[in-house]
Amino acid sequence: MEHETADAPEFDLVAFVSDPAFWALIGLLLFLGLLLWRKIPATLTKSLDDRAAKIAAELANAEALRAEAEAKLADAERRQAEAEADAKAIVEAARREAAQLAATASVTLADKLTRREKQAEDRIARAEADALRDVKLAAIDTASTAAALILTEQFSGKSGAGHFAASLESVKKALA
Repeated sequence: MEHETADAPEFDLVAFVSDPAFWALIGLLLFLGLLLWRKIPATLTKSLDDRAAKIAAELANAEALRAEAEAKLADAERRQAEAEADAKAIVEAARREAAQLAATASVTLADKLTRREKQAEDRIARAEADALRDVKLAAIDTASTAAALILTEQFSGKSGAGHFAASLESVKKALA
């Protein structure tokens, strides 16, 4: 029996060792062995886990800040709504007060005008009374002067003078 080695390729150790792919495989295995020996995968995993934990903490902090900002925004909006309601109430109260002041001023003005009208009417009545009195006095003076002249002409002498004086006094008392 013959060996069937003729059909199978022969393994050449020298050619295998001189092949660059072999040495690349050896370098890769040494590199991976060095990484495992220095615990680099565990360090990388820990570093990535730490980074993930830090990112998760930052996300949680950002979420808390966002929730706080939303609460502050809602509070600010509530205070703004309250301020607007207060402003509307103040404006409405000012309008009511202005209307009330206007009504009061209108009534006060009407009262003043009525009083002034009454004062003017009183002055006019006094002026008319004074004018009537002055006319009466002027008429009395004129009548007494005329009576004196008439009586002087009719009564001359002593008896006429006494009669004239008495009549003059009686006319003055009657007219006054």
